[in-house]
Amino acid sequence: MRNTLIDPYEHLPRSAVVTTNDYPAGFTFPEHAHARGQFAFASRGMITVSTPQGRWFVPPQRACWVPAGVSHTMTMGGPVSMLNTFVTPDASTVVGLPDRCCVYGVSPLLRQLLDDAVDLPPMYDEDARDGKLMALLVAEMAAMPRLSLHAPLPEDAQLASVCRTLFATPSMMTGVDEAAAMASMSRRTFTRRFREETGVSFAQWRQQVCLLAAITRLNEGQPVTRVALDLGYGSPSAFTAAFRQVLGAAPSRYLAASR
Repeated sequence: MRNTLIDPYEHLPRSAVVTTNDYPAGFTFPEHAHARGQFAFASRGMITVSTPQGRWFVPPQRACWVPAGVSHTMTMGGPVSMLNTFVTPDASTVVGLPDRCCVYGVSPLLRQLLDDAVDLPPMYDEDARDGKLMALLVAEMAAMPRLSLHAPLPEDAQLASVCRTLFATPSMMTGVDEAAAMASMSRRTFTRRFREETGVSFAQWRQQVCLLAAITRLNEGQPVTRVALDLGYGSPSAFTAAFRQVLGAAPSRYLAASR
């Protein structure tokens, strides 16, 4: 179903449905939720997904899973072509899709299944080839590797305010003492509460945010040296080492794989 909105299909008597749409750079879906889980595949461009629990970055050729009922916003980083698979809660549970947001890698098989499924009629025959194709697609979604492209957001209002500031202006130069002062907390209280609420240290969280921002900028065509220095890394080599450690490849290779 090409260039269709999902709303007419929310209550379709089928366990999964696939749609596709193109969006201009900067387009944002305001906060909303779906009756079905949403597997949003960025076939072109980059997507940012935000919920009260954090922010997820979806580079080209990756996907984000948003469970049914989870309120979220979506923002397009550059022109985006998105293929959405909407899955009923029962079908999501059967294949083991999680009850929280995740970013996934996407295999060549899954890409082909998505491309085939988007042209199926809404009321496809569940017992024929079309139904088997959709069942395989949903099973393949659940089998994809999860990627570390998430920055959790604390529930505490003071900590969340600090995090939102760093989302807007990410920098490795923002130290613990500065962040604690922004939260009107002592260093000790800040570090303890930050780890309690996010599960990671502030330094780990800061690096994750910087690397996620780097992916966005590199995808826009900005050179590695400029990105590294703008984000406060001591040198391009230090940035590349951190990028490789967290994301498994140097920036140039990571982007080449995305494209």
